[in-house]
Amino acid sequence: FQLLIEVAWPLFIFFILISVRLSYPPYEQHECHFPNKAMPSAGTLPWIQGIICNANNPCFRYPTPGESPGIVGNFNASIVSRLFSDARRLLLYSQQDTSIKDVQKVLAKLRKLGNSSGL
Repeated sequence: FQLLIEVAWPLFIFFILISVRLSYPPYEQHECHFPNKAMPSAGTLPWIQGIICNANNPCFRYPTPGESPGIVGNFNASIVSRLFSDARRLLLYSQQDTSIKDVQKVLAKLRKLGNSSGL
């Protein structure tokens, strides 16, 4: 009786698997290309960009730019990259940089405009 159960139980499970497979046929899925994600050894900025920019892990039908050999990251136009470049520019401010003076001029004109409109 024990031999019969030891043989029948795996067959029973196998037939359950076959019935599930036949009731839910496989569907066609295109090949999937995922955006590259830099490892921490590539640098902190590319690593953080890889995490933030690919948080939803999209699947593309065609190869992504980061799949080319020798490319660490394809995030040069990302918001995080611009944020870090702007922060770097502000932190490394020098007297030759006139953009801060231009911002101060714009703020002064906005204050004048606010005072003249009665705000």
